[in-house]
This record gives sequence, structure tokens and C-alpha cells, in this order.
Amino acid sequence: MRNSSAKSGPCSVTYDVLIVGAGFTGATMARLLADAGQRVLIIDKRNHIGGNAYDYEDEQGVRVHKYGPHIFHTNSDRVFAFLSRFTEWRPYEHRVLSAVQGKLVPFPINLTTLEMLGLEHLRSPAEIGAHPANAEEQCFQRVGPELYEIFFKGYTQKMWGKHPRELDASVTARIPVRWDSRDDRYFTDKHQAMPKDGYAALFWRMLDHPNIHMALSYAYPTTPEARAWRQFPMPEKTIWTGPIDEYFGHCFGPLPYRSMRFETSLASTNACGAATVNYPDAATPWTRETQWALLAGSNDTMTPTTNEYPTAEGEPYYPIPCPEARALYKRYEALADAETNATFLGRLGRYQYINMDQAVGQAMAAFEKANPARDKHPA
Repeated sequence: MRNSSAKSGPCSVTYDVLIVGAGFTGATMARLLADAGQRVLIIDKRNHIGGNAYDYEDEQGVRVHKYGPHIFHTNSDRVFAFLSRFTEWRPYEHRVLSAVQGKLVPFPINLTTLEMLGLEHLRSPAEIGAHPANAEEQCFQRVGPELYEIFFKGYTQKMWGKHPRELDASVTARIPVRWDSRDDRYFTDKHQAMPKDGYAALFWRMLDHPNIHMALSYAYPTTPEARAWRQFPMPEKTIWTGPIDEYFGHCFGPLPYRSMRFETSLASTNACGAATVNYPDAATPWTRETQWALLAGSNDTMTPTTNEYPTAEGEPYYPIPCPEARALYKRYEALADAETNATFLGRLGRYQYINMDQAVGQAMAAFEKANPARDKHPA
């Protein structure tokens, strides 16, 4: 494997571009730039590539996603073709159950869900106008108050640490409702699959290029003092995929993020067939449980199982979609727009809740915008 010096820190060569963050956004940009002939240094403060999509095999040979389940799905042929350069795929359609009223019922809500709960009569959610003001109104409009109480209110409060009335309508608008269907797939995208050898292998192949050098366990120097003693020549151009407020030294105060604490243990594989079970009630401290053997398509009787506990402290995983956070982000965005040699991308760099395929697509679009004279990427 090329780039075996990734653990040793940056070398003394001159780079054209510095990329901060080796997740989907950063890795995609690194590969596109490298293919275009530019010399790229990509750094990450973690000791691995792949960002939150990083996975590994445990002692039993079961693949575990370190930061919670990452299910790849997209309707973009271009994104899927680009990633297919670096991985074969294993077909996988994700199914989720929700633990409510002593039962495990399909989620998103569909006809089977309603029948199992004796709620077949629910067909006409409350009409409150075309533009709900918050996540609670969004639920009232789409599913009505009864289903809101069962499936959305407690889960949303645990996940975001806020009442749904304090959150943007987009929070609950992401989740489909299938009033006239028994389709129990969580996603309906054209392409639904998992990297055959895992996400980590996909990232290694993407970054395996003579023009790419990596430095892991290496934090970007965010203060002038730190940059004064940096260990390598700083490229003029930087692509930043970390938290935008961190880049600017939190000068307006920290942006709010939700983090996650993961507890993984060995457990008996459930018989329900769904890799993920949601716990939307307010009393259960975790939001969901993932059984990794089921996610991998294995029939093992025992499986590593991860419970997820949302927290206010820790790694910044999720930008909080609420008016106050959006207003604060706009102040940082104005600073970012004034930066002539830095580009801000990704979930943290643009403070937006995007999926993996959207992160790849955003990077591809940014590359093409910065290189208008080049033919668009063949993928």
C-alpha cells in the first residue's frame, strides 16, 4: 500500500492543497485533486481514515462501525459510479424496527405498523398549513398527534436535547411515512448497498495515490502561535471539513452540536431480522441498538451490539437544526466567504445535516467549480 508514511506525520515536500479531515468529503476531494495532478496533504486528528464511517472487524470477525451504523444509499448514478472505483458492493436493504407499546413494529410507519398497533383508522393528519414552523408542527401535519407521541416526540427530544417545537421542521421531514404501502425498507433509493470489504478498505483505496500524503493523529494548527511552529510548509490552499467554528477559534462562541456515546457488548442475535431497533420512548436512555452480525448478513447466534446514547458533550457529530444555531452559523459563514484560500465543505464545515452520498456529491461539485476548465469527472 502506498502512503505507508501516513502515521509518521507530514513530510517536507511542498503541497498544492491541504485537506483537513479524512472522511467522505475530504477523501473525495483528495482523490479528485490528486487525479488532476495536484499534490495533496490530508490530515486528521484521529488515528484512522474514514471519519465517522470508519469500520473494523472485531475478534469474532464481525464488521463493526465504530461511530454507529452507516448505511449507504443514493439516487445519484455519478456518486455511486465514483465510489465503485474503490469498492465492490454487497446488496443490502436496511430495515428498522421500533420498540413501542411492548412490540417491535416496522419503521418508518407503514400499513403493517398501523395494523400491529391497532391504528388502521389513522389516515388524516391534522391540517395546519403548508409550511410547518417546527418539527412538532411537521409531525402533526404528516402523521397527526397520536403517532407523533408514539414515535417522534421522545426520540427527537433524546436525540437533539430539545423539544421538537424548538427544532426546524426538516428534522422530522426526513423520515418517510407510507400510508398506503407495506414497504418496510428504511430507504427507497435506487442504489442501496454496503462496501463489500468495509468502509475502511474503500477509503484506503481512494487515498492510495502517489500525489496523496496522509498524516493521522495530526491536528490542524488553528491559532497563529501554533501555525508559527508547524512542522511542514503550509499550502496556500486549504479545504476544511472540520467544525467551521473551530477554524475561526470559536470567535463568536461555539456552535452547538450533538454527540454520541457508544456502548458495545456481545449479545444474543435477535430473531426479528432487523439490524437496528429504535427506542423512541423518553424513558429509555438510548435511541437505537444495532446488531452488527445482522447488518453484515451473518446468521451468528451471538453478535456485537451497540447502543447509542446522545450527549451534549464529546465529538461533534450532528449540527443542531434550530433557529439560534442557524443564526450563529451565518456569522461564521460570512467569515468563511471572506477567506480567499480556504474552502469549507461537509457536514461540519457547512454546519448541515447531510448523508454520505451528499458529502461525496458536494465534494465533486466543489472540485468542478474550482476547476471549470477541466472536463467534468467521468463518474
